Amino acid sequence: MPDLQEALGRFEAALSELLRSEVLFVELIHRDLVAAGGKRIRPQLVFLASRAIGGAPFEMELALAVELLHSATLLHDDLIDDAETRRGKEAAFRRYGNAVSVLSGDFLLSRLLHVIARTGRMELVERFAEVAKALSEGEVLQFQVAALEDYSLENYEKIITAKTAVLMRLACEGVAVLKGVGGEVREALGRFGLLYGQAFQMRDDYLDLMGDPKALGKPIGGDVREGKLTLLTLKLLERFPEEVGPILRRRAREAQDLERLRALARETGVAQEVEAAIGKRVEEAVEALSPLPDTPYRRALEALARAEEVRLA
Repeated sequence: MPDLQEALGRFEAALSELLRSEVLFVELIHRDLVAAGGKRIRPQLVFLASRAIGGAPFEMELALAVELLHSATLLHDDLIDDAETRRGKEAAFRRYGNAVSVLSGDFLLSRLLHVIARTGRMELVERFAEVAKALSEGEVLQFQVAALEDYSLENYEKIITAKTAVLMRLACEGVAVLKGVGGEVREALGRFGLLYGQAFQMRDDYLDLMGDPKALGKPIGGDVREGKLTLLTLKLLERFPEEVGPILRRRAREAQDLERLRALARETGVAQEVEAAIGKRVEEAVEALSPLPDTPYRRALEALARAEEVRLA
């Protein structure tokens, strides 16, 4: 889709300019973020959603803002999770230290405020404030659930919604805010973003245990070792509490723990159940777009969602 690629090209240039700094370490960290790129899923959502409703003013500012908030959380999350790498490179806090990494994340948040101010839309400012609150609470809830072993489907849904889906909802619904569109169109975009974001995180969680380390570009089992709740481990725990419970409590420290969880998931159909749950969430996201006109941009959003479906090899 040539116009999407053109918009993403302008986005990269605008992001690079926005993150310039006279402080060397800040410049280097953000240069790494820009150069590494990532999939730019959130800016894609903004540009496609905007075009799906005939174009919205300040779409570039919205795309920059959602990516800045996402990138700031990555800098902070890598430190919290003691991550080794980010987007194929050594995590920023390992190269530059904890303080520099955290403060560089704060720098991104300052750039976010600058970008949002350009739009002059107070409602959008309020929405970003709500999302930032949800992101923080979602991360804390994730730690709380691990500490208290308060594993439940309700808590899992809360976590994936707060830490991932609410920002994707804002990426989609934000264009309707900017254009002043309400009603079923705005609701459709918001619902799509929320459901797509949930499916996105469910798939990421699934692959963290069941994926191929070479394809992922990182070791598997990080969530289990950090005590994070996922749909896969929740289902395994419900079905095999006497075997899975001790593995989760010791954070899969024994050599065969991860492979045992993988084998249980494959052999008992739990993996397929999770795949089906992800597929169902994807189809709900696609259905949410039905009030929008049938255009190449709506179909591109649908394709983006369907890319989250996964099949066990």
